[in-house]
Amino acid sequence: MKHVLRTGIFCLAILVGVGLSGCGGGGAKNNIETRTTTTGQELIDLQNAKDKGVITEREYEDQKKKVLNRKE
Repeated sequence: MKHVLRTGIFCLAILVGVGLSGCGGGGAKNNIETRTTTTGQELIDLQNAKDKGVITEREYEDQKKKVLNRKE
């Protein structure tokens, strides 16, 4: 009798585990962006790149807009 009870509990545990494994968020994508620089520092870096000729005026303006429009 103990063997049947243990087997039943084991099977129940397996079924619960398999059932819960499908609750992982449904394939939802989490987009988390972590930055280590401030907006001000990014703007300074862009200005420096433009001043040194690394990027064009247009690239500078495009990137500056992206930085300023990004949500903090």
